[in-house]
Amino acid sequence: MAFVHWVKRRLVVIAGLLTLGYLLLPNVVVTVFSFNDPKGRFNYEWQKFSTDAWTDPCGVADLCGSLGLSLQIAAWATLGATVLGTMIAFALVRYRFRARGAVNSLIFLPMAMPEVVMAASLLTLFLNLGAQLGFWTILIAHIMFCLSFVVVAVKARVMSMDPRLEEAARDLYAGPVQTFVRVTLPIAAPGIAAGALLAFALSFDDFIITNFTAGSTVTFPMFVWGSAQRGTPVQINVIGTAMFVVAVLFVLAGMVIGNRRTRQKA
Repeated sequence: MAFVHWVKRRLVVIAGLLTLGYLLLPNVVVTVFSFNDPKGRFNYEWQKFSTDAWTDPCGVADLCGSLGLSLQIAAWATLGATVLGTMIAFALVRYRFRARGAVNSLIFLPMAMPEVVMAASLLTLFLNLGAQLGFWTILIAHIMFCLSFVVVAVKARVMSMDPRLEEAARDLYAGPVQTFVRVTLPIAAPGIAAGALLAFALSFDDFIITNFTAGSTVTFPMFVWGSAQRGTPVQINVIGTAMFVVAVLFVLAGMVIGNRRTRQKA
């Protein structure tokens, strides 16, 4: 009875830990098999512990080239989607104009539409325009579908902002630019950062839309898919583990900075 009572009191915590473990299980498997030394072409069965893949992550032809291309596309797509998405979010929240409701609805379409439908539509558009499939078509497509996520993240932050802070800045003789840089932008920064990180993750990870619009260009997700047909090198697990660790470090750094600011305000 005591054990049952203890479980009931901590049921929410236990359920949360089990859910977190379930979500992190694939990452744990990827990390463990990044230290594997498979005998065959496929890294699906544990054979022997080895750090060879970690000492030579670019040992597979074209792996680091495709990784660099994905990082480059993700960086530019994040920049474009963040700038455009932030301006759209401010316009939708702060201004009243015709078709505002329609624009709000259209923003959600890329998020609700199946990726394969969007990819086929973009391919049709590029072919009708006579565009050469490659880096630029991938970048345009990524900015387009990342834009909606940035708008939603920034819009939620802008809607929660207190307009009296900006009014106070103007009462203290701050100009429009100074008010935006010193007051509005710092308050909206967490939403902008969240949208940018989400856009980067979505762009780097995308396969379906990229596969339709890439032509002969090979990004990292496409390289992984192609490798899975012939054999899965351990270096793919190494890159995946490294990306996961970097993402966790970014989250932890954000939490530490946020806690420090909260303590300073208190």
